[in-house]
Amino acid sequence: MSIRRLYESTFIINAALEDSEVDEVVKRVTDYIEEHGGSFVELNKWGRRRLAYPIKKKYNGFYVYAAFEAPANSIPLLERFMILEDNVLRHLTMQLDPKLREFRKMRAEAQALRAAQMAAEANKPVSTPASAEASN
Repeated sequence: MSIRRLYESTFIINAALEDSEVDEVVKRVTDYIEEHGGSFVELNKWGRRRLAYPIKKKYNGFYVYAAFEAPANSIPLLERFMILEDNVLRHLTMQLDPKLREFRKMRAEAQALRAAQMAAEANKPVSTPASAEASN
C-alpha cells in the first residue's frame, strides 16, 4: 500500500476549445486521478487567461486548479498522462503541505470577514454635524 499524500496540480488547457470540450478535458484528467486512487479536495476552473508567453503558439489558456489526495506512486502516471494529453499545454503538480492548506483556508476566511465588514460599513448611514444638531 502506497502512502497517500496531498497534492495540488495546476494545468493549462488550450483556450481555443469550446467550453464543452474544455469540460471534457477536465473530466478526463479528474477521472484519471480517481481511477488511480485519488480523491479530490478542491477543483477550481479559473477560466481563460492570457499567457505570459506563448506556449505551442497559443497566447491564451484555460486554467484549472485541483487539490487532491493520491498515492505517491500514481503521480508519475499522472505526469505521463498530462504530457500525452494534446489539449493540456502545461501542467505542474506539487506535494501540498497540510499546514499551507490550513493557512490558505484561514487567509480566505479572514478576507471574507474583512469584505463583510467593509460592506457593512458602506451600508451605515453617515452622520453629519447638521443631522447631529437636529437630533439634539
